[in-house]
Amino acid sequence: MSSARRRLAEPAPAPDGALGHPFGQRPIVYSGNRVRLLVTGDEYFPALLAAIEGARVSIHLETYIYADDNIGHRVTDALAAAASRGVQVRVLIDGYGGGEYARRLVTALGVQGAEVRIFRPERWWRLERKLLRRLHRKITVIDDRLAFVGGINIIDDRNVPPAERGRVGPRFDFAVACEGPIVAPIALAVKQLWWMLSIVRPSAQSGPRPRIETQPRLTALPGGVAASFLLRDNLRHRRTIERAYLEAIEGARYEIVLANAYFIPGRRVRATLLDAAARGVRVRLLLQGRVEYAIQHYAQRALFGQLLAAGIEIHEYRPAYLHAKVGVVDGRWATVGSSNIDPYSLLLAREANVVVYDASFAQRLEAVLLQAIEKDALRVRPEDYARRGLLERAFNWIAYGIVRLATVVLARGRNY
Repeated sequence: MSSARRRLAEPAPAPDGALGHPFGQRPIVYSGNRVRLLVTGDEYFPALLAAIEGARVSIHLETYIYADDNIGHRVTDALAAAASRGVQVRVLIDGYGGGEYARRLVTALGVQGAEVRIFRPERWWRLERKLLRRLHRKITVIDDRLAFVGGINIIDDRNVPPAERGRVGPRFDFAVACEGPIVAPIALAVKQLWWMLSIVRPSAQSGPRPRIETQPRLTALPGGVAASFLLRDNLRHRRTIERAYLEAIEGARYEIVLANAYFIPGRRVRATLLDAAARGVRVRLLLQGRVEYAIQHYAQRALFGQLLAAGIEIHEYRPAYLHAKVGVVDGRWATVGSSNIDPYSLLLAREANVVVYDASFAQRLEAVLLQAIEKDALRVRPEDYARRGLLERAFNWIAYGIVRLATVVLARGRNY
């Protein structure tokens, strides 16, 4: 069937409470979930802190950045208090994103009874392909019954470079709080990664590999929504998140809204978006408008010409740093997570997204995105883009060339 004639597939939910194998080639759709959208850290951190304070059995937290700031200290204090009252607390922080503060937490939280590990401590003197294969996902699981997934790190939204303080607003990002059967595969994912790190540590007690059958069987919630949990890693799930985006875009009938901090799609994703635009689907992209990381910023702008020529709308978010990694298709398919649509997320890093198949949830997320497009973004118009100076054009293509070369060397990518 041609992509022009495909339609956004309706999910086939697993039976209520069924677990199956959550990380197969096609992720299971779990019915009966409560999924709450959390917009920016102003909504996320009060919910996260309340959940940590209410934990009775276990807390598993994974993050890329764990900052030495107001939010980092509050989360640390809450984790320490939980560990001191007997809750099992396990924290996994990426070695590069966590920096020196993460290494200090190993001791600071350890004395309270919490376990803290660093995922791939950076060793810049050893140039290895795996150096950029980081832990980029952000997941917290409370008592195996409540899970947070999204793009928000443990950092104050207002923690920005000194030169930008007072000039930019809080980061624009999203997370979801999940209850119901979908929590089982989320909990399994964090336990399996912890177990994998344990088996390479002689002093660690790894025990048997965690399996879905050992997870609590969570009852479907009345009136709950269907949802899937998607992982990306460098083993069995290399293309899971990319495939989900491709299938949703191919099935789109009238509208696609994507928001990404870093948007450097490979040929396959670009072709699918161009095909959607050609068959009359309105495609809107909300992208980073401020220069946070120069290479990614200028590289993504190299692709604007092809997208704009196809009628795809590009809007650059200007008031603050855009950190979102979300999308909505036809007002009833939505994803929230840690994965950008770029080589780093789709070919190198460990990522996690939740897909929600529900019109109410999707339309709420879309409303937030459209408000940002209308009030806080500047539309990139084809005529303005065509008037770029030679220096900017050169920067765009040099940066894009660097990204392509790095992708080939580090990920052996063939689609970028």
